[in-house]
Amino acid sequence: MKKNIFTIVAIVGLSALFSFRNQHITIEKFDYAFAHLKNGAGSPVGKTGAPGETSCTSCHSGSAQSGASENAFVLIEATGNPVTSYVPGQIYAVSVSMNSNPSKKGFQATALDGNGNMAGSFTAGLNTAINGSTRKYANHKSTSNNATTTIWLWSWTAPSTNVGDVTFYLATNKANGNNNDNGDVIYLSQHIIGSTASVQEAQNNSNLVVGVNTESNQIQVNFDALSVDNLFLNIVDASGKSVFTKDLGLTSVGKNKHSVQIPSNIKHGVYFVHLFIGNKGIDKKIML
Repeated sequence: MKKNIFTIVAIVGLSALFSFRNQHITIEKFDYAFAHLKNGAGSPVGKTGAPGETSCTSCHSGSAQSGASENAFVLIEATGNPVTSYVPGQIYAVSVSMNSNPSKKGFQATALDGNGNMAGSFTAGLNTAINGSTRKYANHKSTSNNATTTIWLWSWTAPSTNVGDVTFYLATNKANGNNNDNGDVIYLSQHIIGSTASVQEAQNNSNLVVGVNTESNQIQVNFDALSVDNLFLNIVDASGKSVFTKDLGLTSVGKNKHSVQIPSNIKHGVYFVHLFIGNKGIDKKIML
């Protein structure tokens, strides 16, 4: 009789254990699904890949990829022109998009000075929300994590004083929408916005001259370089959209001269030539 009672108790105990374990597994799955869906309205703070931070891969499996060709970042001044430098205290529009425009997607961005401190402040704009305390973060919203949304916009108020170069750290997520942590791709990029002083210094040292030959669809770029650096040219229209880019290789010490053929289908109008010498950007307005 005692043996039968022990057997019954053991069976009941095992049944309860398996029931609890199955319930625990179900709860874990529910918790994960809830967290995954919740991030559809914006990532937890500190996922941009900035110094001292992780990236979105802490929640999405896989390694982070370079966002150089995927992440599109533009800083726009009040007149509607794209810029690569800031004036202290001024308000700028920040535009972020993904070149591949996946069916499910998201982003997070912050702006830091050279000491890792928040540089300026953010204000929510089209398709974005702002969160964070010491560091502020711009995020996608639950209504802007799909292919219908082609751009995220928010406002950045530059620091009240010149703090030197400001780096925007940007993480985007090309999600596959399977409500799981696999199959997503995270893209990280950094976008350096120079201080007015550093840009002016680069402008003075480079003696940049840009000429346009509308008959041959060429632009002539002449400048001085103090060292050997990577050289990259980008032409954007008045709305901030890039219409032509070209890697010009390396600079030579001293005087440099480049003739660049541009597409003949570029419409007439006002454009801006952004010449990047190393990590310094120089701008010139041109008419095509």
